[in-house]
Amino acid sequence: MRLRRVLIRTLLLFFLLLMPLRSSLPSATRWNTVALLARGHSYNWLAWLPSALGAKLGQALWGLRPFLDETAASQFLRDYVGELQRLRALEARIAALYSDAAQSDPLSASAELRRERDALRQRLRERQSLAESVLEGQLAAVLVDLGFAVAGQVLPPVAMRMTPLPQVLVVSPRDEIRYEISIGLDPLPLDEAVALEGQIEQRLDASALVLPIGGIALYPAMILESASIARLADTFAHEWLHHYLFAFPLGQAWDYDSEARIINETVASLFAQDVAMLLLRRYYPELAPTAANRQRVAFTDQGSFEFGAEMDRTRRRVDELLERGEVEAAEAWMERQRQRFVANGFAIRRLNQAWFAFYGGYQSDVQGAGGEDPVGPALRELLAGSDSLHDWVVSLRGIATTAQLLDLVEKSRQQEA
Repeated sequence: MRLRRVLIRTLLLFFLLLMPLRSSLPSATRWNTVALLARGHSYNWLAWLPSALGAKLGQALWGLRPFLDETAASQFLRDYVGELQRLRALEARIAALYSDAAQSDPLSASAELRRERDALRQRLRERQSLAESVLEGQLAAVLVDLGFAVAGQVLPPVAMRMTPLPQVLVVSPRDEIRYEISIGLDPLPLDEAVALEGQIEQRLDASALVLPIGGIALYPAMILESASIARLADTFAHEWLHHYLFAFPLGQAWDYDSEARIINETVASLFAQDVAMLLLRRYYPELAPTAANRQRVAFTDQGSFEFGAEMDRTRRRVDELLERGEVEAAEAWMERQRQRFVANGFAIRRLNQAWFAFYGGYQSDVQGAGGEDPVGPALRELLAGSDSLHDWVVSLRGIATTAQLLDLVEKSRQQEA
């Protein structure tokens, strides 16, 4: 039985290997210009894949996961994440020594801490594949219960790899908010990121931004290491749905259609919220009550400052100005609002058309960077009216445009009337 599962996973792994190598070509000339400017910083996907694939195959063939019962497996992941938290604490103590003006020799002062940190990091490397396998198996069990299985096997198999992530360079036109071009980059120092953005904006009269990301749906997916089981569960579920949707129009259009990307990312975000909660309730019930809580920050000088509501107001005003052709006025408004966000504790480096093109694609929250875009509300309405999460995903996987989504909403309303 185990050999059959390994063979299925291996075949699917190589079948899906080229998934992440798709490239969007919205305009060959503009894309080539961006690619040339970023050529010294482009992330080498093919250099990362062999080691990730090897780790997944090794764990599937010789890993210890089948020999752990569910109680032991869950405790193993708790312990692993606990050691990650300890590692972060050590790194913070080391950083504090280096930032202490009174510390004349931080290298010597941090020697023991660094030795402890390095030993802990090595132990985490040795246990990482098993920790990933535990959460992959738990997510797969939840997905089977939800109906995402063929002959008892989740397809595609859940495959995630925690790793340092590249950044993404996003380019949008200035006169509209549109996810036009994106390129993966090696992590850049801030000064180099700012310089690259400036070069692209000057050459193309566009809006550009270098941004961090939390996951990439390669196969296996690249996942940002986190010392939170709740966050890992959410990210694993999010990236798995991207893998699943790749076989359907909604996933296949991701690179080539801005509307499909927004629908796809929002579906994945809403899906991940629900699936992660189910996983936590089943395997980590002590984390479930707080896993979906959203941070709200109040400031006495301006009353209650709601990030989502204020970002929604910002986006709506930007869209109004751009529709009237007032590009400079829209950019000035975004900068004034950025300063307001910073004053209220939200460190946004740049707020421009590219920022909204990227973050506006994630509309799982009631308010935020999507503004008046109907995708988020439409998807939440369909989810609320669906018999199951599986039925909701199946109803959406065959569409690729906002018009098709709104048509589904209208049909759903007519059926309920």
